Amino acid sequence: MPRRNRLHRIVKHRWLDEGDVRRALDEAAVKRIEERVAASERRHSGEIRVCVEAGLPWSYLWKRLTARDRAITMFGKLRVWDTAANNGVLIYLLLAEHAIEIVADRGLNAHVSHEQWQTIVAGMREAFRAGRFEEGLHAAIDAVDRLLAAHFPLAAGTDNPNELPNKPWVG
Repeated sequence: MPRRNRLHRIVKHRWLDEGDVRRALDEAAVKRIEERVAASERRHSGEIRVCVEAGLPWSYLWKRLTARDRAITMFGKLRVWDTAANNGVLIYLLLAEHAIEIVADRGLNAHVSHEQWQTIVAGMREAFRAGRFEEGLHAAIDAVDRLLAAHFPLAAGTDNPNELPNKPWVG
C-alpha cells in the first residue's frame, strides 16, 4: 500500500469514534436490534452476534490488517465460535471503511454457499449506502435467521439456551 494511501487509511480510522457509531445506531436502535436477535433465536438453535466498530485499532492499522481480519478476531473475542452446535454467526460492520463481514461457524457454514453470504452482504451494503444502518442490520439478521431456522430448527417443545448475549457489541 503506498504511503499516502496508508496515511489516509490511518486518519480515516482514527477520525471516527464511538460517537459516530451512536449517530449511526442510537440506543433505541441498538435495543431494537437486540430484540430482533432474541426473537430470531427463539426459532432455531443458532446464535447471532452483531458487532459495529467505528475504526480499526491502531495495531491493525500498523500491521495493515483488514476488516475481515478484525471480524475473525471479534468472532473469537465475542466467543461466537463457542456454541454447542458450532452454529454461531457474527455480523460485523466497520464504519471507517464501510466494510461488512459475516463470519459463520463451521456448523452453519457447511450448509451455506459463499454466494448466499454475499447476497446478504449486498443487501446490507445497499441499505448502509443510503444511511439506513438499522434497516440493513435488521435485513441481515432476518436473512441469517432464515438460514439458521432452515438448518438448525428447534425441536418441538425445546428452547434455545441463549449461549451468547443478544445485545450488539458497539465499539
